[in-house]
Amino acid sequence: MKITYLLYDNMTLLDLVGPLQVWSTFPDVQPQLVARELQPVTTDSGLSVMPTHSFATAEDHPDIFFIPGGTSGTARAASDPETLEFVRRQGGGAQWVTSVCTGALVLGAAGLLQGYRAATHWAAMPMLENFGATPVDERYVIDRNRATGGGVTAGIDFGLAMMAEIAGEDLAKAAQLAFEYAPQPPFQSGTPAQADEKTIQMVMQMFEGSDELASLGLEQAGSSAA
Repeated sequence: MKITYLLYDNMTLLDLVGPLQVWSTFPDVQPQLVARELQPVTTDSGLSVMPTHSFATAEDHPDIFFIPGGTSGTARAASDPETLEFVRRQGGGAQWVTSVCTGALVLGAAGLLQGYRAATHWAAMPMLENFGATPVDERYVIDRNRATGGGVTAGIDFGLAMMAEIAGEDLAKAAQLAFEYAPQPPFQSGTPAQADEKTIQMVMQMFEGSDELASLGLEQAGSSAA
């Protein structure tokens, strides 16, 4: 099982680690952590990740190509010609083209979600339409060979669902048990439907500095409308 994970500066660490940890239980897994260059990649948690491959040396035909999300870092990745060229190349050669959270916006910017149903973080859901995708308010969405997860922690559910799709439920259930994944959050505040207005406003204020992300795809949407 060859899996390519895209790394870029200021990505969200848990977006990457959730699926990475789940998929580590695939038999004969061969992960590649790929960045533009072989140097540490920062994350929004303050922890850096060291890539194993560069764009130039990455596997061109992985079984799974995966993109994590973020905020301003994601906007820069989705606006970078070299990154988008790499994403298109991977999208053309991978059996599965996947993302979690706002990683879907990078797929969209590369033209890989046109005509597909897709999930992303709830605050970024309207942006998917800018790329010709159909936003779906679900924990994860599998549409043909495109698989997308919701925000951050959805990466674990997404990873298990993909594992079941590819290798069967028995392995996915075993992985879930191995990681003792039985969520019991202390609060019911994980979605806008569950959260109170005060909490929603606090989160929106966190995203106020992400104007770059909010503007993603507007040029494409305007061109399509014309």
